Amino acid sequence: MKIDRLMGIVVYLLNNGRTSAQKLAEEFEVSPRTIMRDLESLDQAGIPIQSFYGVEGGYQIMDSFILEKQVATSHEYDWILTALKGMASAYASTRLEQILAKVKIFNHTEDTSVSMDLSVAREDDKINEQLKVLEDAIEKKHVVRFSYTNSHDEIKQIQAEPVCLQYKWYNWYLIAYCENYHDYCMFKLVRMDSLQQTDIKNTKIHNLSDIKMRDNNEKIVHIKLYGKAIVKAKCREYLNGCITQEFENGDFEFCFSVPEHETFWYGVILSLGNKVKIIEPQEIKERIIKTCKEIQLEYEK
Repeated sequence: MKIDRLMGIVVYLLNNGRTSAQKLAEEFEVSPRTIMRDLESLDQAGIPIQSFYGVEGGYQIMDSFILEKQVATSHEYDWILTALKGMASAYASTRLEQILAKVKIFNHTEDTSVSMDLSVAREDDKINEQLKVLEDAIEKKHVVRFSYTNSHDEIKQIQAEPVCLQYKWYNWYLIAYCENYHDYCMFKLVRMDSLQQTDIKNTKIHNLSDIKMRDNNEKIVHIKLYGKAIVKAKCREYLNGCITQEFENGDFEFCFSVPEHETFWYGVILSLGNKVKIIEPQEIKERIIKTCKEIQLEYEK
């Protein structure tokens, strides 16, 4: 419907700033001529649309404009509330609870076919305290210091400008700018000790969308394994990859990509025993063999 497209254009321009008519046409799957008519309709309705010409030309809504009316439908607020509840199940935050309470004002039915329970991400008291310290430092744009044990069991003293917190690979991570590396890095919170916020202000403005991170020099390895039919479901569940070939007896080839020295996936491979066999790369195969021999020798003592 046209009214939905008009509201969509307003939201898009507010979020993305100056945009060409061609880009808007592609985004809303209509012709540039239709977009021009829509922009004229918005302008007549009191939405202050500005036009710019030249290489950097396009259309944008004046910075002084504030969208005060409700911009989402009741069903859309249901989805927003579902997402916030899912996040609240994983992350204890007073601010998040306050936002959740505000969104509930617009929601009366909670009528969605999906719910999200991320409570597996809720950590122990130490991690929760670290999350609070880092969230405060990110808001204040203050440098943090901590002792960090990397994936090679090396302990380093880190001073960094925190940018954001991220939950992935079953753990909480800090994305931060390290002056020593002149680059952005990811740090797993469970490997942090003696975390403290300093009074030192960040040296630069960090735009998360422009950040290309290095994961502490962590190499990503691409693994192919041969698995017995009986462990097919476990590989799908725990290794987050895909089956690339299946055989008549139900056995399969499975490919996945992981940080080389992360413990979780390596433990999964070991736990599957002789039900899986690494095909490539060769160094991972040799690492598995070495570990199994060391375990055998330990038990033979």
